Amino acid sequence: MFERIKAARERLSGHAHRTPVMTSGTINQLVNARVFFKCENFQRAGAFKFRGAFNAISQLADEEKARGVITYSSGNHAQAVALVGQILGVRTVVVMPVDAPVGKRSATEGYGAAVVEHDPRKTSREDVARALAKDHGYTMVPPFDHPDVIAGQGTAALELFEEVENLDQLLVPCGGGGLLSGSAIAAKGTCPGCAVIGVEPEAADDATRSFQTKTLHRVHNPTTIADGLRTPSLGKITFPLVLKYVEDMKTVSEEAIGEAVRFLFHRMKLVVEPSGALGLSALLSGRLLPGNRVGIILSGGNVDGATMSRILNAVP
Repeated sequence: MFERIKAARERLSGHAHRTPVMTSGTINQLVNARVFFKCENFQRAGAFKFRGAFNAISQLADEEKARGVITYSSGNHAQAVALVGQILGVRTVVVMPVDAPVGKRSATEGYGAAVVEHDPRKTSREDVARALAKDHGYTMVPPFDHPDVIAGQGTAALELFEEVENLDQLLVPCGGGGLLSGSAIAAKGTCPGCAVIGVEPEAADDATRSFQTKTLHRVHNPTTIADGLRTPSLGKITFPLVLKYVEDMKTVSEEAIGEAVRFLFHRMKLVVEPSGALGLSALLSGRLLPGNRVGIILSGGNVDGATMSRILNAVP
């Protein structure tokens, strides 16, 4: 799988942004470590998801591209698939929940995707997408549980290691586990001594419970401000990869997530969505003891103004 990540890096060259790695002297002092932030909030479409979407769709056969692709997503993968479709001239259809963030839906439609709504209280987004794929011949490009998607997403961590070399820990947000498993594989291929730690909201702790019990757990439409991490479970592909390559899992509170978003905004001048700030929230809330050199993937920056205003104005 590591070879697939390296191949994806070459495939993405000239298409995905090589996002910056940033540091903060204040953070270093607070946690007594050197912390390196991989800023995927500056990626095309505003999140790491572009990497996996492009790597997967660009490899489809011509007849598959001609039929179009379909996916299901609350936002970041939706935007990524739509943008890749626009770039490659491929029709895109996205199943989104009725309560998806307005900004993410607007951007998805702006990139040219047809959005199909579903009510998560009544239907499964996967079932809706599969039915449409069967009826119309679309190719499914899932948000995380696909080898090419995982490989593409893992290139973010690969770039981080190429720039900073050795790390003691790498902290990665976890929803369906695509970014986490891809990052962990990249870490083991470049820096075997690095402990990769997944972080998820307390309100959506299915991956943590799955990791601890070695049995797949699920959550149903969890209520968390980290809307990008409301996936019901790890995938059939990502779950075994997480068990094999990830060192540990941690959960963080909604308050800790908000604190991390505020810190990044006020102290580092970075707009990071709640889902993307989980690694820092784990550090700031003392959920783990940091090593000397810590990497954090800030996975995205797609947050609407109203949500950001509520977080920034909340009482710490």
